Amino acid sequence: MELILASSSPYRRQLLERLQLPFRVEKPQVDESARAQEEPRDLVVRLAEQKAIQVASGNPQAWVIGADQVAVCGKDILGKPGTPEKARSQLARMQGQRIDFLNGLTLVGPGFRRTRCERYSVWLRPLDEQSIARYVEADQPMDCAGSFRSEGLGISLVERMAGEDPNALMGLPLVALCEMLREAGWRLP
Repeated sequence: MELILASSSPYRRQLLERLQLPFRVEKPQVDESARAQEEPRDLVVRLAEQKAIQVASGNPQAWVIGADQVAVCGKDILGKPGTPEKARSQLARMQGQRIDFLNGLTLVGPGFRRTRCERYSVWLRPLDEQSIARYVEADQPMDCAGSFRSEGLGISLVERMAGEDPNALMGLPLVALCEMLREAGWRLP
């Protein structure tokens, strides 16, 4: 059975490698823009499904994993900042607040399709401008939702965390994925 990760994220690739299953990566061609009035949960679920379905359409016998993540602080959706300025601005907005990292996860295979949304919450400690600037310079989190990388120096910004699967914070909820794979007939320990 061929397994494909429909993602260009190096973080998701590293996480999936933990399961010791052979897989390949294929970048999906999906517009990741949010729709007007789209709720964050709906956005990540829709994008995870679209990514998996788009890659599966060209690989009908394969099993395809689609995933997407957004960070939500209050009512604000915080995507990947792209620039140091935007990263500093996001972190200034998030400091002292709870951030929910929402992960859409889809597994598509022959005659099979499951989708879930997993949440992991992080509370950042109060931060000053200098701390934020030092973090952004050192960790370069421009390709991370919410400008935050917990597997790196970003952990120093955290006051506390809560959720079912800390892997979800890094972009691929492995506990949920293992459940889906087992349900689909994959043999895991």
